[in-house]
Amino acid sequence: MVVNLLSPSTKNQQGTSENLKSLEAMCNHCTPITPIQCISMCRFYKLKNELRHLRNIMDNPNYTTDFFNVLKNPTRFHVFQVIANGKCTLTKIQQELKNGDNQHSKYSIITDYIQPLITLGLVTESVGKYTATIFGTSVHGLLDGFDEFIQKLPAKSECYEEALLQHLLSGAKTSQEIHQVISPIIASRTLNRLAASKLINLPVDRNHIFFYKSKRAVTLEKLTDSEMKVYQAIPDEGIATDKLAKLVGCSQRRIYSHIRHLKGKKLVFTRNIPLTYNLTNDGQKLAVILQNLSKKVEETWGYIEYVIQPSNRVYSIPFSELEMKVKKIGRC
Repeated sequence: MVVNLLSPSTKNQQGTSENLKSLEAMCNHCTPITPIQCISMCRFYKLKNELRHLRNIMDNPNYTTDFFNVLKNPTRFHVFQVIANGKCTLTKIQQELKNGDNQHSKYSIITDYIQPLITLGLVTESVGKYTATIFGTSVHGLLDGFDEFIQKLPAKSECYEEALLQHLLSGAKTSQEIHQVISPIIASRTLNRLAASKLINLPVDRNHIFFYKSKRAVTLEKLTDSEMKVYQAIPDEGIATDKLAKLVGCSQRRIYSHIRHLKGKKLVFTRNIPLTYNLTNDGQKLAVILQNLSKKVEETWGYIEYVIQPSNRVYSIPFSELEMKVKKIGRC
């Protein structure tokens, strides 16, 4: 039950809360012979200890950004995959990298690839062996297919691309809706970068201002030959300036002048149709992975807040009292 608390198979928050309550009830009725037995054998104690450490790590407003940036490194992602598949030594990790044509010294593997994973709470080290934490194991279960898209995302960034992909997952968005997620200053650059990676579709037609005929009878107004020609060229479904200019055979500047006169006579009106952006098939797949990872981080923080409650006695022996007893046993 402890392992499943943070696993991808957990369907909803309610089920997880029930599991936590069950574990708490079991812990309250548990009567270990010695504190050492509780520390060494109780899986709930180990879970709470890990979540206590993870809370200090995740109590950072930039944690999600750091989380994605760490996973977007191909070699580090490979190292995490190796560790998540079972306990392994540094030598084994180095050998696995060699098998993938990656030559790295042990010092480089530790400082550049393993340490960032430990810093995020995904990996832990004990007696020279590295293993995935409970949180790391749950994250590993959500990374299927992520390695295909690592090269399509910037290695170190503020994760605007990741935020935008998740925002577009609910459907096509206009520029105004995109600006609610990321700043207009960097929105255009972010959109172009995602389009170049074939993760989003840019609008084929960049026109967003269209002219339409009104219901007012044209016979009520006196028009020049040029104005009549422009008026008759406007289709019922509307038309953009550049297409109207080609259809009539004059410059866009003259078209704007004629349209201004026709609007003054209430024969023509304009409509601003916002440009929309949507995900490609690859963008959809990546956005789902990113959203699941983001939700996992949020859910894990919720689990931590539920389990780590200073006011509640989760164990039959309070944590501080347990530590004091362990220290006394060590001095004996």
